[in-house]
Amino acid sequence: MTESSQEPDVGPFGRELRDEIELFLASYPSTLDQKIMANTVRDLRKAFDLLRQVEGRPKVTIFGSARTSSHDPLYEQTVRVARELAAQGWMVITGAGPGIMEAGMVGAGREGSIGVSIVLPFENEANEIIAGDEKHIALKYFFTRKFALTKASQAFICMPGGFGTLDELFELLTLTQTGKGNPVPIVLLDVPGDTYWRQVGDFIEGQMASRGLISGDDRALYFTTNDAAAAAAEVTAFYSNYQSLRFIGNKLVIRMKYGPTDDELASLNARFAQVVKQGRIERTAPHPVEIRDNDSLDLSRITLFFDKRSFGELRLLIDSINRFARR
Repeated sequence: MTESSQEPDVGPFGRELRDEIELFLASYPSTLDQKIMANTVRDLRKAFDLLRQVEGRPKVTIFGSARTSSHDPLYEQTVRVARELAAQGWMVITGAGPGIMEAGMVGAGREGSIGVSIVLPFENEANEIIAGDEKHIALKYFFTRKFALTKASQAFICMPGGFGTLDELFELLTLTQTGKGNPVPIVLLDVPGDTYWRQVGDFIEGQMASRGLISGDDRALYFTTNDAAAAAAEVTAFYSNYQSLRFIGNKLVIRMKYGPTDDELASLNARFAQVVKQGRIERTAPHPVEIRDNDSLDLSRITLFFDKRSFGELRLLIDSINRFARR
C-alpha cells in the first residue's frame, strides 16, 4: 500500500470504534440489528456534525409540549425566557417541532436557534423558524435525539409537557444525580397560577424523598419558578464564577474565575466536609494533565476527594462558589 492510499490515523478511540463494528458484524447480527446499528451511528454522526457548527457559544435546551398553542400563556413565557437568554448570547436548542419548541425558537430567532427533530408518523416537518436551516437535523431514534439535545447544552429549561417532556426531565436529573452528566442549571418554568411543576415537586417530595428513594440534597438539582426573568437569572448566575470541573484520578478539580479567600475556603470546608472523602478542599495549580490539554489554565482551582454519591451537595457547593466576592 502506498503512503497516499493509507487510511488516516483516527486515534485510539477511532480504532476502537472500528474494532467494535467489526466484532458486531462478525457476530452475524440479524438484518434488524444491523439496521438499528446503522441508524444509530448515522444519527450520532449527524448530531456531532451539527454540534461542531455551533461550538464556542453557550447553549440552553428548552423542553416542553408540542401541543401548546400560540395563545397559551406558557407559549409567551417560553418566548420571553428564550429572548432574554438570546440577548445575553445564548443559543437555544429545541426539538424543532410546534408548541413550546417553536416558542423557544421565536424567542431566540432563527440565527440563535438549533433544531433536533424526531421522525414520527404524524410529525415530520420542522417548524417554520428553523425549517431549511443548516442548524436543523432530523433523527430516527428518541435516545439519539435526547443525546443530541443534551450533549452540548450548559443549561436546561423545562416547560410543562406530556410523557416526552417528563421523560427528558427525569433522564436529565438522573444523569446529573449519578454524575453521568456535569452539574448544570435545570429550571422548571411555568406561569403564575399554573400548578404543573408544583404538583411534580409535590410528587418528588411526597413519594420519592419521603420514602428515601432519592437523597434530600437531590432536590438542589433543579429550580422551580413561574418568572421568566428569574429562570434566565438562574441560568446565568450558575456561571457567574464557576466555570467547569474535571475528575483527575480520584480528585475533583473545580475551575472558577475568582478563587476563594482564606475565609471562603474555610467556610467551604466547614459547610461541605461531608462530601470530602479524605483530606480537605484545597487551592491548587493546574494539574499536569490539564497543562498537557491546555484546559482552562487561566482559571483558579480548588480540589477535593469528592464523594460521588453527593451530586446534589456538589450543586450546593457550586452555588457557594458563585457567591465568592469579585476581586
